Amino acid sequence: MTIGVLDLQGDVREHAAALADVGVASRLVKRPDDLAGLAGLILPGGESTTLSMLLSSTGLFEALSRSLADGLPVLGTCAGLVLLAREVLDGRPDQRSFGALDAVVRRNGFGRQVASFETELEFGEGPPLPAVFIRAPYVVEVGPGVDVLATVQHRGAVREGLPGAVPSRSPALVRQDHVLASCFHPELTSDRRVHRQFADMCA
Repeated sequence: MTIGVLDLQGDVREHAAALADVGVASRLVKRPDDLAGLAGLILPGGESTTLSMLLSSTGLFEALSRSLADGLPVLGTCAGLVLLAREVLDGRPDQRSFGALDAVVRRNGFGRQVASFETELEFGEGPPLPAVFIRAPYVVEVGPGVDVLATVQHRGAVREGLPGAVPSRSPALVRQDHVLASCFHPELTSDRRVHRQFADMCA
């Protein structure tokens, strides 16, 4: 089994290393042909508007859109979550997303670089999951078909200007069918449970 890592921007090597830690081979994806034969794909963090433009200029957006429609498992982290969402708030007017995840997200919803933080999340029945939030997107809402696997306590980090009353917790890790997505960067810690779960989805 081989899982691809989108190699246009972001923590590409870190995701590949995480996959290796859970015993899975990886392939860097730069062109549409690189998608052939993959069991799944990781969309890493980065800058979502830049990634959107690079996906379009390389022809990967259309090819990946078809693969997602055909059920290719995908893990989106940080900007990858933004790319997967049904609706993106505070994005550029020409920003594209795949709409594979029934969620509304706000770019940089937890604030800019200076507001980045680390915390621990309750995850399953195991120990707390360490999580690194860097210019993280905020999940405003999810549809009924989306399972919330972990939530994050805001601790005053959520940017002002969000519509309506802001709850004290919001989704941090979600799954809908073959889509797994996180606001945080699981590749930046030594805990491999998110990557292991994704590998199980791909298998």
